[in-house]
Amino acid sequence: MGRGGACVPGDRERQARRDGLSPISRRLVCWLPAMLLIGGLAFDLLTPARYTAAPFFSAAPLVAAPLYSLRNTALVSVLSVLAELGVVAVHGRAGGYESYTEAVTVLVVAFLALGINRAVRMTDARLASVRDVAEVAQRAVLPLPPDRISGLDVAARYEAAQADARIGGDLYAVQDTPHGVRLIVGDVRGKGLEAVEAAVIVIGAFREAAEQEATLEAVAGRLERALQREGRRREGLDQFEGFTTAVLAEVPSEERGVLRVLNRGHPAPLLLCADGTLRELEPRIPALPLGLSEVAGWPDRADQADFPPGAMLLLFTDGVTEARDSGGVFYQPAVRLAGRAFSGPDELLDALIDDVARHTGGETADDMALLAVRRPEG
Repeated sequence: MGRGGACVPGDRERQARRDGLSPISRRLVCWLPAMLLIGGLAFDLLTPARYTAAPFFSAAPLVAAPLYSLRNTALVSVLSVLAELGVVAVHGRAGGYESYTEAVTVLVVAFLALGINRAVRMTDARLASVRDVAEVAQRAVLPLPPDRISGLDVAARYEAAQADARIGGDLYAVQDTPHGVRLIVGDVRGKGLEAVEAAVIVIGAFREAAEQEATLEAVAGRLERALQREGRRREGLDQFEGFTTAVLAEVPSEERGVLRVLNRGHPAPLLLCADGTLRELEPRIPALPLGLSEVAGWPDRADQADFPPGAMLLLFTDGVTEARDSGGVFYQPAVRLAGRAFSGPDELLDALIDDVARHTGGETADDMALLAVRRPEG
């Protein structure tokens, strides 16, 4: 809801996404106070005089209070009181105790509606402030990468599962380094501030290691040590069981047609070629997530694949692969995207987000971090 009321035309679509209503449903809700006023008048005209339309006129300002601005709520309240007085006058009951009671009831409810509207507007202002702070935090932790990095087209998205949530344990980063363009997409175990803190640790360690280390294997080792230090610093369960699934990728500066991928327990990236063919870049040797080297460890090995002109690399978190429809069927990005052509990373990510929303009916259970990189033709 905006400070000027949720039913401002320019805000309808954005508000509908936040409260789970379709734009058509939202529009109908916004017209509900007027429908109650008209319905009350019709009820009074079509029924005997002993029946009262006061419930309709009382409900109209109450419905308007959380939907409209203070001015529009006051307008609905005045119209409700006038409608009640007009109905009483038409039926010639202006001097009766019953008519006085009905009019006073509508008037009292109208004043209550103004108070409710004031409280809702104050709550909206506080929520808007929290959202603004969360958006600033997201831009600081997960800044959107440039559209083009070292000749590659890049796009990133962060889709929160909960309405008005802006940041969580999912992460992404892109770094142009002396060794080539390096990327990471990961998912920290857990939720809340601790997950955000761990995500900050991973991103910070990645940005430093990506510049300094000559191989992806060495970058993964730096991330592993950073998470181990974080685990020792924490108390309780996370000290022993904290981990992060992640996939690291590299487009070497000297070999643009080569793609290197190192997967640590994360959903496999997809490689979409210009002709519509699609490959899942599954690791040859599965590995545990970052932070679990004390449980079991072995040397990291990056896999290498061709990265032809016009191809796009798609990395995502398990919010995509664990999205379910009403029948409990998981979303399969490799199946849903196979054979489709996209003009660029932005179009690919927008199509994927929309397709997941259609699959789940808009009820996603986990956040999604998405990153796509395209090697332009020529």
